[in-house]
Amino acid sequence: MPAEMDTSEDFLPRLDLDMSFDILMTLGDPCDLARASCVSRGWHEFVISNGLSKQLCLKMFPQLYGVDRVTESCSFKSDGETGSSNTKEWDILEREHRVYGFLSHCARSIVDRECISDAISASSTDNFPEEGINNTLEIRDRVGRIASYWSSKGQKNPAVPETLIYKLVGDLSVITEIDIQPFKAFFQRGSPIYSAKSVRFRMGYSKASLDLDSVDQSCHISPNDKFVWTYTSPEFPMAQENCLQKFKLPKPVLCIGGFLLVELLGRMQRQEMDGLFYICVSHVRVSGRPLTPTFGVEIIEPSGKFVLKALSYKKESLPESSPRRISSLELQRRVRNLEYILNMLRGNVRDVEDIWDEEQDDSDEEFV
Repeated sequence: MPAEMDTSEDFLPRLDLDMSFDILMTLGDPCDLARASCVSRGWHEFVISNGLSKQLCLKMFPQLYGVDRVTESCSFKSDGETGSSNTKEWDILEREHRVYGFLSHCARSIVDRECISDAISASSTDNFPEEGINNTLEIRDRVGRIASYWSSKGQKNPAVPETLIYKLVGDLSVITEIDIQPFKAFFQRGSPIYSAKSVRFRMGYSKASLDLDSVDQSCHISPNDKFVWTYTSPEFPMAQENCLQKFKLPKPVLCIGGFLLVELLGRMQRQEMDGLFYICVSHVRVSGRPLTPTFGVEIIEPSGKFVLKALSYKKESLPESSPRRISSLELQRRVRNLEYILNMLRGNVRDVEDIWDEEQDDSDEEFV
């Protein structure tokens, strides 16, 4: 800065474009950038005309490079006294400033919570529905005395992978961590743990509208034929341990379209009974920040570009946990559990043990 410059003078016009851009982009926080745009009319025009809010958002979430355009549900009046604000180009720049600025703010300020809405499909299931993918949404590996887990079909080749597909809450979420608990077969000799060797995650959208109520979970849905994956994670090693293993993504990922693919790569455990290798998962949990219903997306086929929609500029007060849709298969499993308990109370089951562990005292909450 020149020595003769008045300290009360606006320094931004005295710097070249690139230096001014670099200085403001170091702010990083969308709130700081919004404050900078309010310093003066000159700063306001500079931030908007150079798309700094959009650039900051793209820096946070490279997945947004697929945006074709942004729209708003609310209409705004342009300030007729500000430069070229009456032009169509300026209106677009102002709209992008608002949408991207609010998106980056929400993506940082919303508290992480559970983001899985539904279990969609598994690449294989050994015994359906008793060992179906819906069981992975249950946090416990036993419901009463009944084991709760998903099991693949057995394979002679331990390198054969498996996949699990889930629907997330809404079509737009910032995902930070995915946790997986391999299943420990307490009913088999030695209580073997059927973990995978490693795991990888993909996120994206379905190529056509998917009616979740009509999905047959006994049939495999091809993850490549039916979905487009816009993000692929690194490969994470898994431990052969019966605990919830945390896989934190290198940086938060914006999931556009609301679908998650879990790739389970390699098999660790051979079943003694048939000599085949299996993968079994007790629980899957996804942590992140849902941006629905504040934001929405519309996929433009066949280009794969999408429209980013700002549906409201009132940041929704999202609960720490929200009700999850219960599928008919999961409801059937819960009914079978209740029937089992009822039979035990009637004395129809031999060698009855106390089915309620201390860790399961809160199980009644699931049926409220």
